This record gives sequence, structure tokens and C-alpha cells, in this order.
Amino acid sequence: MEQTPAETTAGAVRAELARKRTTGRQMAKALGWSSSTTHRRLQGIYPFTLTELVAVADYLDIPLTTLLPADREAAS
Repeated sequence: MEQTPAETTAGAVRAELARKRTTGRQMAKALGWSSSTTHRRLQGIYPFTLTELVAVADYLDIPLTTLLPADREAAS
């Protein structure tokens, strides 16, 4: 079964959190988000908004494009 764009993006965020040795809970606290909202985003249940992805990229100190699907087919 193919991943949805929300799941693909969530996976990228989880991978970057692991690379930075931080957690979704720490990120949620730093960004002022609830842990339940963050959990749903990180599981791909609900997609991240563009504004949220910009905040995540800033928090992780990475380019926004790192969190986006590599090509249009991955996003469809």
C-alpha cells in the first residue's frame, strides 16, 4: 500500500527528529503545540500545514525542502 503525502511527510519529520536526537514531545513544547496534535501529525493521521512545516524546519535547523516529498508522484 502506497503512503499518503501526510504519511511521507510525517516520516521525514520523524527521521529528522531522530537525527537531531530530539523527540516529538520536545518539539511540541518548544513550538507551543499540544502533544496530541503533534502526535497526530507525526503519525500521518492529519497532514502538517505549510506553516507548521516551516516551524518544524526552523526548530530542526534544516531546509524546508528536507521535509517535502522528493517528487510530484510521491505527493499524489
